[in-house]
Amino acid sequence: MVKPFVAARLVSNAYLPEYHYQGNVAAMAIALSKVTAQGQISVPSEVRKKLGVGPGSVLEWDEQDDQVVVRRAARYTSQDIHDALFPEKTSEKAREDVKEAIRKYIRKRHARR
Repeated sequence: MVKPFVAARLVSNAYLPEYHYQGNVAAMAIALSKVTAQGQISVPSEVRKKLGVGPGSVLEWDEQDDQVVVRRAARYTSQDIHDALFPEKTSEKAREDVKEAIRKYIRKRHARR
């Protein structure tokens, strides 16, 4: 059995104990939002600050088991990053082509006008 936490509270000049349950209670929501007739929601300021989002930011909605998770959308998926870092076939010629293209771009960008 979980032993309740007892605190005293002054009620009309008499201290009465308050019992606070410390068992396995589900976490409370950070904030609440309403859905408009057009299906839009306002993201509460606490959530915007926590996610680091502002006007024009894209949020990603994901389903995990029986919950919906909202997170700030990333520009690239982990699969995109993996494919960029570990291509299946990379020939020496392709590497030289990339290096040459980078050199051309840098020269063009930093050329005196």
